[in-house]
Amino acid sequence: MSNSSMPLRPKPRRHLAHRIIDRVVSTMLMKGKVAAWSYRLGWHGELGVVEYGVTLSEEKTLPAPLRIGFVSDLHAGPSTHGGLFAQLRDQLQALRPDVLLLGGDYVAFNARHVELLRDLLTGYAPVLGTYAVIGNHDIRGGRESIESALRGMGVEVLVNRNIALPAPFDMISICGIDDPWTGDADAGPTFAQSGPVKLFLTHSPDGLLHLGEASFDLAFAGHTHGGQVARRDGAPVVQPTGPLSRQYCYGEFAVPGNGTMFVSRGFGCTLIPLRINADPELVICTLV
Repeated sequence: MSNSSMPLRPKPRRHLAHRIIDRVVSTMLMKGKVAAWSYRLGWHGELGVVEYGVTLSEEKTLPAPLRIGFVSDLHAGPSTHGGLFAQLRDQLQALRPDVLLLGGDYVAFNARHVELLRDLLTGYAPVLGTYAVIGNHDIRGGRESIESALRGMGVEVLVNRNIALPAPFDMISICGIDDPWTGDADAGPTFAQSGPVKLFLTHSPDGLLHLGEASFDLAFAGHTHGGQVARRDGAPVVQPTGPLSRQYCYGEFAVPGNGTMFVSRGFGCTLIPLRINADPELVICTLV
């Protein structure tokens, strides 16, 4: 898709409105007390592990199967109870993926809440590393502080750039693009000089709008929360923002002219500490 056909990013006035809404909602959540009640009642949903398997084309061989962990939309802060992060840490320690990808939106409302993730992100160190992109809530909350904190926790933050995995998987590049709506997404440097196997990491499915001629083997996205509150058939009660976030709301998708994309329901809660028919999840994908 050409640059001229891409939707415009939100205007600064809209960012100001978001900040005002965040402050009001944060106050209503009573410094996490509402989330604590919700968590005790089981209204955060039940953490699940969703497993996928992907086979590369014959000319792209790996030295061994690669287990990829992916989690998005942690939303640390007054809308997500800390007990859920402890559950996720325990799952990562039990499943031990080779590499961990993080899909953005680490905080709710304020950058200082990223410190609530320290025990989670330092509690398990994948042998091939942890890699992250930034989401719209991170930019609203203060991206510089969040990026610095993540790096201090041993996370490689990717903003329109790629990095090869350590040997013997150095034929695989993690290509991380900036947030498609509130960041400055640019596919050129994101994929420049990347390896033969490309894993595209984007906060939302709308990152596809910025690809141009770039291609990937496998993509991971979050942002949609699977609606966070959905009907029994999984249809969101309120549609997620972004045209492709509505088209690719949750699950596995074959992207026309490109590779496979997995869109996660994410993990935490935004605005309200409630998930219905959209349980939090950890994605484990085995690449062979």
